[in-house]
Amino acid sequence: MTLRVTIWNENIHERQKDSVPAKIYPAGMHGAIKNLLETELKDQVVVQTATLDEPEHGLTAERLAQTDVLMWWGHEAHPRVSDEVVQRVYDAVLGGMGLIVLHSAHYSKIFKKLMGTTCSLRWRSSKDRECVWNVNPTHPITQGLPDPIVIPLQEMYGEYFDIPTPDELIFISSFTGGEVFRSGATWKRGLGKVFYFSPGDQDYPVYHQKEIGKVLANAAVWAKPVVRTEPIDATFHADGWFEKN
Repeated sequence: MTLRVTIWNENIHERQKDSVPAKIYPAGMHGAIKNLLETELKDQVVVQTATLDEPEHGLTAERLAQTDVLMWWGHEAHPRVSDEVVQRVYDAVLGGMGLIVLHSAHYSKIFKKLMGTTCSLRWRSSKDRECVWNVNPTHPITQGLPDPIVIPLQEMYGEYFDIPTPDELIFISSFTGGEVFRSGATWKRGLGKVFYFSPGDQDYPVYHQKEIGKVLANAAVWAKPVVRTEPIDATFHADGWFEKN
């Protein structure tokens, strides 16, 4: 069965004339991620994109119903995302849709709603080098990857990262300043799977790196729904579960 992925992106930095992101990602970060997935998964995947300025941010009920896995990149416009759309995505995850949260989307409304914490962290933008270490070598997301994945230029993210204890810790990153960070982790929420993956700052060509494409492709396959339904409502149960004598 073909995997249906939607990539959501603010698409703000890349549209700023003569900006660094515009030069690195002329087709937008969503375009670069789309290319990574299609290169890695080929005819196994159908990829669509959606952006902040589209009606309903491109995430209508119909679009989400046709999405197995949603990837989310956000940075400076988290407050502009409609609460109605956030609730719609939240319900879709609880109903089985996979969600992959990328880089600074740790501060997105949807990730904070699913985690129930501030999701804050330490950071430093100083052209650091990141080594992404595999701490879960049997997990499907880590298959076929070098250890470590070396990202020559990247923003530093460091602990403490205010997230719930992950169901599975997948990657830990180290930086040249001595910092470490839980850069890849998973949770189950309702019937859906959530994966957070931190590499991917807008000022660096991380989404042109084939190893990152492999991580995202593996994660999309892992996060696909086992079942897909409306969020479970268990608030009422009539008499008669067992036949009365």
